Amino acid sequence: MLSLPEHVNTMNVSVIKKSLASGCIPVIVSVNMPYKILARVYGREGIDPAMWYVIDAVTNYSGGDTTPNPHVRFITTPSNLTDMGIAITEMLKVIPGTEKCIVFDSVSMLLIHTPTVTASKFLHFVINKLKILDVAGIFLCVEKGLDPVVLSQMTAFVDKIVDFESMDKTAREK
Repeated sequence: MLSLPEHVNTMNVSVIKKSLASGCIPVIVSVNMPYKILARVYGREGIDPAMWYVIDAVTNYSGGDTTPNPHVRFITTPSNLTDMGIAITEMLKVIPGTEKCIVFDSVSMLLIHTPTVTASKFLHFVINKLKILDVAGIFLCVEKGLDPVVLSQMTAFVDKIVDFESMDKTAREK
């Protein structure tokens, strides 16, 4: 899902709300915002913290508080793709229910922390893992923040590219 930089947070909240409304339990892979900030943003939007999970690659890296929480898995840095991949697999196993989805909060931010080729390989791995597990994946990207090569590769990996800006405003808010 692509968005202008100024609408990334709106897109994030919209995707989480839609996921929950459809009965899907979201696992947010956050390389953009620490858990504490996500909790505050979602709380303001009325999103119950007991209804979502997060793999936080930002808090530890930034020196924040990593107090254990059953809904959060902290990894050391956004560039630690091995731990991120393991955390995704483990988190999907422990979440109750069958309807789960992954929301990767910023492919664009991942590219700041890892080389393009490495990030593309990792995203390809994650997408295929999700397909094997029959788990939906939503990858949020800043429209102008993606290398055209990565965008063309992502287009080949994913089922559909959605432009958040061109979505009908009422459809986004549902």
